[in-house]
Parts: sequence; structure tokens; C-alpha cells
Amino acid sequence: MMSKNVFDKPEDHIPVLSEIVVQFMRIFPGQVIVDATVGLGGHSEHFLKILGKKGSLIAIDADQENLSLARKRLEHFQDRIQFFHSNFENLAEKIEEAGFEFVDGIFFDLGLSSPQVDEGKRGFSFLRDGPLDMRFDKTSPVTAHYLVNRFSEKDLIHIFRTYGEEPRARFVARAIVEERKTHSIDTTKALTEIIERSLRISGKYFESGAVFYSGGAGMYSKKRGFSIRKRHPATRIFQALRIAVNRELEVLEYGLNGAISKLKKGGRIAVISYHSLEDRIVKHTFRNLSRDCICSPEILQCQCGGNQAKLHILTKKPLKPDQQEIQKNPRSRSALLRVAEKL
Repeated sequence: MMSKNVFDKPEDHIPVLSEIVVQFMRIFPGQVIVDATVGLGGHSEHFLKILGKKGSLIAIDADQENLSLARKRLEHFQDRIQFFHSNFENLAEKIEEAGFEFVDGIFFDLGLSSPQVDEGKRGFSFLRDGPLDMRFDKTSPVTAHYLVNRFSEKDLIHIFRTYGEEPRARFVARAIVEERKTHSIDTTKALTEIIERSLRISGKYFESGAVFYSGGAGMYSKKRGFSIRKRHPATRIFQALRIAVNRELEVLEYGLNGAISKLKKGGRIAVISYHSLEDRIVKHTFRNLSRDCICSPEILQCQCGGNQAKLHILTKKPLKPDQQEIQKNPRSRSALLRVAEKL
């Protein structure tokens, strides 16, 4: 069951996951591969070892701090790698800027990197006190602080429901608006406390043994392993703000279409997503581009003019980590891998 092994963004577990990605993407020496989310460079390092001296890698990341760390990690491959500080929106453009019309494979790992989650100053985690930032790209003007303190109650409800799928979004949004009438909400700790109060969550909810996954935290039962898990009440709200700040879903859709347009015939694209909103975009993009007709099933005669399928989906269902892997690596719990080949 090799295809159901590890899925992990943190770099200490990367080699095993990279082996799986290498197999599904059919990475060989001499190819040109794009790591669209280079992170700390774990995947890229493994890819470069296989690509050999005649191969090339294009490393892209919206997070300048991650990109700097990846440069140091991969400095011994500097003659075979090009780095770009950019998000997915400009992926096709960056491939051309690197000097290639088409590439052999493109890889996306949409999870947060360890520094983003573990460093309070980045503002991604409710378990680390720090400023309400949440930007991947520090040059972007919009922060979580801006959204929390400036957006209307209606707009906050929309963000929490749409990007966090939080059923109690109205209570949280109302509590935020009431709180900021007297003072601004400046830190992750302050926001977390407001969320807890608004949802009337008692302190008994928290116990030792909390673990991170997808930027959130969960609880597990020693008796039943990870089969019982509770979400921290702030998980969905923080996810929603992060997605809104970085325009993640919009940028992902642009990035996927741009990536597929730059794949050679027979080239492959692999995407690891960590929540349903991301996976839905990947699934629908792959499905629509794998059909010759994208008309609704109830339409008897094609009206779309023929879609001319561009992809062959290699994973009919997303590949998931098994229970053993989840116990080793809690952050892999919600990971989903989808792979497709360019026709």
C-alpha cells in the first residue's frame, strides 16, 4: 500500500512522501520539474537528486522567508535550480521566465510549513500568541488584523462560512464586532479568547496532547488512538482568515490552470491538499479538463462546443494516509493527493 503512505509538509518526513510523488509523477533524470510550493526545500531536494546534472527545477513560493531557507538548503544544486518569489497566479509566467515553454511535471503541496505554524510572529496558529498577520507574502498589504478590525459583521460571517465552513459564524462575527468597539483586536491570543467566549467553550475542552494538523489542533484518545478527535473551536475561523488574507482558493484555481497549460504531453501534475475547499477545486479542475464535454448531464445535446479533454486522471479517488502514518505524523491526517497526466 505504498500509495497510501505519508503526507506531510514538515521537512523531517519529506523523503518518504517525495518517493511516492516521484513515482506518481514519473520523475526521471534530465527532466524539468516545477515545485510550486517549495517551502523549506524538502521535496525539491529529493527531486533534484533524481533529476541529475542534466535536469532542472523551478522552485516557487509566495513566502519569502521559506524561499530564503530553501535557497540555503539547496545551495549545492544552485546550477540546476531557479527560485521565484511568487504565488500560483503567476506560475505560467514564471515557467516562461525560467526559459521553458513546457515542463515535465508540476507539484503542489498546499500545507503550511513548520515555521509558518510554529512561529508565533507569523500569526497563523491560535496556539502561538503573536500578531494577527497570516500573510504568506509579507509584501501583501492585507493582514488578518485588517480583516478582523475593519470588515463588517456581514463580511466576516461570509468569510467564516465560505472559507471556514463554520456553522456558528454569526456568533463569532458578532462577538468580534462588539469587542472592537472598545479596543482593536491585535493578537492571535485575543482573537482566540473571543472565539472561545462567543461559542461558550469551557476550558475543559483543552487537555495535554493537543497536536497540530492543517494549521489547527486536535485531541486524541490514548485508548483509541486518533479515531476520536475534537477540533479546537478556533480552527475554522483561523483557516477562513488565512484563506481570505492570501486569496488562496482564487490563486489556486489560477495556478492549476496555468500549470496544466505548461505541461508537456505526458507530463504530470500532483497536488496535495489539506482541506475540503482546496480539494474540491483540484477535483473539479481535473474533472472538467478530463472531459470532452462539460455540459450538464440533463442537456441531451452538447452546447459547450467540445471541451477536448486535456487531462487523464490517475487517481480516481484521492490517496489518503493510513492510520499508522497518522499516528507517526498527526499533521498528515487530512492530506489528500490527486494526480493527473496531460494528454
